[in-house]
Amino acid sequence: MKKLARFVLTSLFAPALLLVSLAALLVAPAALLVAPAALLVSPAAMASEGGARLDTAPINQTDVISLQRGARTFANYCLNCHSASLMRWNRLEELGLNESQIMDNLMFTGAKVGDLMNVAMTRKDARKWFGAAPPDLSVIARARGADWLYSYLRGFYRDPARPTGWNNTVFENVGMPNPLWQLQGERVRVEQASKGVESKEGHGAAAMAVKYEMVKPGSLTPVQYDEAVADLVNFLVYMGEPAATTRKQIGIFVLLYLLALLPLVYLLKREFWKDVH
Repeated sequence: MKKLARFVLTSLFAPALLLVSLAALLVAPAALLVAPAALLVSPAAMASEGGARLDTAPINQTDVISLQRGARTFANYCLNCHSASLMRWNRLEELGLNESQIMDNLMFTGAKVGDLMNVAMTRKDARKWFGAAPPDLSVIARARGADWLYSYLRGFYRDPARPTGWNNTVFENVGMPNPLWQLQGERVRVEQASKGVESKEGHGAAAMAVKYEMVKPGSLTPVQYDEAVADLVNFLVYMGEPAATTRKQIGIFVLLYLLALLPLVYLLKREFWKDVH
């Protein structure tokens, strides 16, 4: 009877162990990306961004159409300077795009569909031209977070005091110009004294209220621009871990399988130990 119990127990646990191992293999590559992601954020950049209010990014990793639109925006506006060296073009086939669509609509160089999303500009040239090489965006969503990226891409405004002519509400004194200015338009920062409100310094000094006014509309309305940024951030999150949705689905299946296995294991345990005094 004990041999039979061992055989049944092993037969039931073998698929569960296989599923757990598979889930671990899916999780491991994502965990390995955390270390390089941390390299994208310098201490100086972190110090310059404190206290910014972040808006919640309305992303949905199961929205394939949103991911396709985000991939289009990424290829047209981000991949000129920023690479995604951990992502291959043919991975976009998982989003419902075929090889011909990828090559005709997203790839503008002589690269092959199986190549990595690299840019022609070298890091040496980038440091020479811009002072610092643009960071690789493969895992930027894991390093910064979706809310940060969503707020950052919507936070640009014109600032003549900056070398690029741009500043940002989330990343003050940012060195990068607004890559989506043609879509968003141009805003300026306007400070106005708030009547009846004193500043922290007291002495009757009025507090300054800050707002941002659109001085040159873009090709998209504010609502359309927010949707375009949400699609782009959605794709950046997907690119940081393309297998995330599949991994979560497998994880739920494994947990349900183990939950169904629990009463059987308990009954086998009772049968196995009933003769032990």
